Amino acid sequence: MINRWNPSGLAPPVGQYSHLAAVPSDHEVVFISGQLGLLEDGTLAGPDAESQTRQAFANIGRLLDSLGVGPANLVKLLTFVSGTEHLPGSRAAREEVFADWYPDGDWPAHSLMVVAALARPDLTVEIEAIAAVPRR
Repeated sequence: MINRWNPSGLAPPVGQYSHLAAVPSDHEVVFISGQLGLLEDGTLAGPDAESQTRQAFANIGRLLDSLGVGPANLVKLLTFVSGTEHLPGSRAAREEVFADWYPDGDWPAHSLMVVAALARPDLTVEIEAIAAVPRR
């Protein structure tokens, strides 16, 4: 499975992530495009960052299911948030999702970027992912 760790000689992570994550040689790397807080019909899950983050993670979960794997196979996440005012809601949703996905605290590598805007003005969060999928 994915090897995640935080080596000595560095400050501990300031959030729910690991400094390093390695993909086993018997896995292939799959890149998941940025997921938005959109429901299957294309409507927003809600106007706020918390509902959009929760839905973006749900969409990532569905994509992982389509690959026959789960959240444990995520190697790296990159979250884009359109303004610091959306950070509390996004973090609250991430903490809720991660409590379910990673109850042991074995989190994937994760970076967060605050950006001026996303593709549409009503979007507050976008999450990209990299997964490791066993070779078939």
